[in-house]
Amino acid sequence: MIVINKDDQLPDIAAVLIGRFLWRYRSELAPVYVVVTLAIGGAVLHMTHAQWWPYLLVVATLAAWMLAMFGERVGLSLRAERFYAAAVALGGGMWLAAATGLGLTYAPLPQLLVGGGFVLAVPWWVHRRRRAKVRVERQLAAWPEIAHSVGLSGSRVQSAVVDVWGWRARFALARGQTIQDVIAKVPAIESALGTFRGAVRVHPTRDDKANRFELRVLDTDPHADAIPWPGPSVTSINEPIDLGPFEDATSARVLFLRRHGLFGGVAGSGKSGGLNVLMGNLTACRDVVIWAVDLKRGMELQPWASCIDRLATTPEQARALLRDADAVLEARAAWLAARGRRVWEPTPELPALVIIIDEYAELADEAPDATSDTDSIARRGRAVAVTLIAATQRPTQKAMGKGAVRSQMDVRVSFRVRERKDVDLILGQGMLAAGWHAHTLNAPGKFLLSAPEHDTPRRARAYLLTDEAVADAAHQHATRRPALDEVSQTAIEEAHAGVHLRALNGPDDPPSVADVGEPENGPETVLWEMLSGAPDEGIPVSHLIKATGMSRPWIYQRLRELADDRRVTQVSRGRWRAATEHAP
Repeated sequence: MIVINKDDQLPDIAAVLIGRFLWRYRSELAPVYVVVTLAIGGAVLHMTHAQWWPYLLVVATLAAWMLAMFGERVGLSLRAERFYAAAVALGGGMWLAAATGLGLTYAPLPQLLVGGGFVLAVPWWVHRRRRAKVRVERQLAAWPEIAHSVGLSGSRVQSAVVDVWGWRARFALARGQTIQDVIAKVPAIESALGTFRGAVRVHPTRDDKANRFELRVLDTDPHADAIPWPGPSVTSINEPIDLGPFEDATSARVLFLRRHGLFGGVAGSGKSGGLNVLMGNLTACRDVVIWAVDLKRGMELQPWASCIDRLATTPEQARALLRDADAVLEARAAWLAARGRRVWEPTPELPALVIIIDEYAELADEAPDATSDTDSIARRGRAVAVTLIAATQRPTQKAMGKGAVRSQMDVRVSFRVRERKDVDLILGQGMLAAGWHAHTLNAPGKFLLSAPEHDTPRRARAYLLTDEAVADAAHQHATRRPALDEVSQTAIEEAHAGVHLRALNGPDDPPSVADVGEPENGPETVLWEMLSGAPDEGIPVSHLIKATGMSRPWIYQRLRELADDRRVTQVSRGRWRAATEHAP
C-alpha cells in the first residue's frame, strides 16, 4: 500500500529509473552503446544500401588517419589516446562495411562485434583521466546539494578542468557571498566532497572578481615526497629564482633584486633547505657578491664558503661585515648621485650585494649594536642593489631588533609554524584571516610564498639539496664568482683605515701643532697640502691617490705615519682632514 500525502512526490516509473541509470553511467556504458549502434546500423544499411560498403571502408580509413594525425585538435592530447581512437574508428568502420555488404548474421560478424567490442572497451574502462573526469562531473552535478549543506546556496559551477593531481573548478557566488565565506567553509567542503583533510584549496579567480572563486581539489598530494633540485634556474640576479613547484606543477619563481626577503618557520620546517635552494641559485649568478652571517659557527652556510665572499661566524665578524655593508651602501649612493643615476644596475663588473643572515634572532641577541646597520640596509639598500635576506624561527619585533627590518621585507617565505598567530608575524598582519594557513603545512620544505607577484595563498615545496648536491654546486660555481666592484672595495678599505687611525689617535686626544713638522717634497708635499686644505667633511682617499700619483698602500702608509706624528685625525668614515691649530 502506498499512502500519498499532499507534500509527497509520486514514485518514479521503471522507464524513468532505467533512463536515469543509462544517463548517469553513460561513460562506463559507452562501449556498449557503440556496439549496439554498429549492430543496428549494419542491419539497416544491409537492407537499404548494401552497395555502400566500399564507401564506408574508405570513410573509416580516412577517419582513422585523421584521428591519428590531428587528434589533439579534438582533445586527444596523448599519442596513445590518438592511436586508440584511430583503432576504434578503423575497426568499427571495417565491421560496419562488412555487415552492410554481407548482413548482420553472416558468420563470424556477430562474434567479431562482441569480442572486438570487449577488447577495445578494456582500455576505455581503465583509462585514468576518463574515470577522473567522470568522477568530477558527478561531484559537480551534486554541487547544488553540497552548496546547500555547507551554507553556500546559490553558488554555481562555471567550468572545470581535470589535471594530473586532481581537478579545479571556477564557481560563481550568490549575491552577498564572498571568497572569505568560502575559505571559512573549507573543512565542510572537504567533508561534503569526501576528500582527505587538506585536499581543498580556495583561490581568487584571475579576473579578481569578488563574486567568483576557484576551487582546487587534490586526489593525491603532489608534495608528499621530496623533490630533488634540478639545478640553478638563473644566471643573473635580474631573473626570478625558482624555489620549488606549486601544487599545480608551476614554478614558485620570485625576483630578489631590490627586494629584501624573510624566511620563517619552526625548527625542522625546512628553512635551511629553502636557504640552500636560494644559495644554489645565487652562486650561479655572475652579477652577485654574497656575504653571509651564520652565528651558529657557520654550521648551516659553511658548505657554501667557497662561493661566499665574506662569512661571519662570530658577533665581532658580524658587526664588521654589516658596518662594511653600510659603507658600501653609502659609497654606491654617492657614486650614483655623482653620475645622475638613480639605481645600481647589476653586472659582473658592478655586482649586486646580497647579505644572508641565518637565525637573525641570534644576531639581535649577541650583537644588538649591529642591528642599526641592518636597519639602514633594509631602508636604503634597494636602489643600490644591497639586499638583505633574513631567516628566523619567529620574527617578533624583539627578534628582529626593534627596527624597521621586518616591515621592509617584500618577499616573505613561510614554512610550517606552530601557532596560528605566527602566520601574521611572518607573512604580515591579516594574512591568516585571508587564508594563508602556514600552520597546516604538514611536511618539511612546504611553504607559502608572499611577494608582489604572488598575492594568493598557494602551497609549494622547496627543492631538496642533499649534502652531495650542495658540495657539487659549490665546487662548480666557486670558480665563476665575481669580485666586489672598485667603488665598494674602496669604501671598505677607507672605512678600515679610518677605524685604524681613530684607534691610534684616541677620540679625546687631539694632535698638537708642535708635533707638525715640515712635509717632504714631491708627492708627500702634495698629500700634506691636500690634507691641510681639506673641508670639514673630509676628502676621499681616492682623490689623494689621483693627486699624488701614488698607490693606495703608499697613501695608507703615509696616513699612518702622520697619525703616529699626531698630524691628522679621522672625522668621518673613510675621509680625512688636517688637524692643526691653524685648520678650520
